[in-house]
Amino acid sequence: MNEFDLTCLRAAFAAAHRTKSAGNHPFGAVLVRDGTIMAEAENTVVTEGDPTCHAEMNLVRRAVGQWSREELGRCTLYASTEPCVMCCGAIYWAGIRHVVYGCSADALARHAGGSLAVPCRDTFERGRHSTIVEGPLLEAEGEALHDGAW
Repeated sequence: MNEFDLTCLRAAFAAAHRTKSAGNHPFGAVLVRDGTIMAEAENTVVTEGDPTCHAEMNLVRRAVGQWSREELGRCTLYASTEPCVMCCGAIYWAGIRHVVYGCSADALARHAGGSLAVPCRDTFERGRHSTIVEGPLLEAEGEALHDGAW
């Protein structure tokens, strides 16, 4: 992990903090290509009333409308918390092949009393195309976002 990666992950944390302040669950995501932040997204499940409006899903929806699959294949998605199975599917089918996350699904489950806490590596390794996964990183910072949110 280099300093730029940590900066990008912290940008995902900042998005998670913003969306928590807006009344949503504390999840944020950032898309980076060639050293440039291309897009950011926040979780909007509560404000949109849609359980599919996870930060990663919102980011992927925006990204596939703006960039080609080839361009997305050169991107890294930074997520404040380990992507769920649904988000992994969207990331995979969009062609994004590198994911970095902060808080682990296990740590989230401790805070949220979660179910369906499947490690994203388990999902991605079933794909025909390889996806690089790095995390958990800066987990204490990522986990702190969930304090008092559940």
